[in-house]
Amino acid sequence: MTKWAVIYSSVTGNTRQIAEAIAQKADDADIFRVQDAPQDLSAYDVVAIGYWLRLGQPDPLTLKYLAGVENAKVVFFQTHGTAPTSEHAITSFARAGYHLGAGCEILGTFGCRGKINPAMLEKRKKAGPDDPHGGPQSKERWRLAATHPDAQDIAAAQDLVERMEHKLVLKARFAAKQAAKLAALQQQRKQE
Repeated sequence: MTKWAVIYSSVTGNTRQIAEAIAQKADDADIFRVQDAPQDLSAYDVVAIGYWLRLGQPDPLTLKYLAGVENAKVVFFQTHGTAPTSEHAITSFARAGYHLGAGCEILGTFGCRGKINPAMLEKRKKAGPDDPHGGPQSKERWRLAATHPDAQDIAAAQDLVERMEHKLVLKARFAAKQAAKLAALQQQRKQE
């Protein structure tokens, strides 16, 4: 059985919804807000860390927490007001990985749209014509974001759990085969 730590930061509730979906799907999971999460994660097989985006990277609380995460198998999940396939969304995973502590392995990632903080929307409505976050395209992104996370996003987040657990099984099988080959080779060398 795989033991999960699901750690999240949420302002509008989007990332919390995804965190709860992941924790529900995992057979054995503890869920924490990032400000309450333990630093010692050695009891967990998988550490899922979720956040909202600020300036193209995880929010400040999560950034601070990531530096202390060490020697863990990590899954990132994020919510944002843009398309999950956008450059903004994709590069933010790299920025999250950059902030991780030593010895971590990133198993996978998940991102989905999420409702934008109403205070941020009010600020953006006043954006000038040169602001990349203003104008008709942005208003369409805001409209789409307001409908997420939806049932498909929740199902996809739960599918992430299955995919990551399957990946762990495959990695363990591969490691066992490699260890057996190495042991056989060492045995053969002893006999020569």
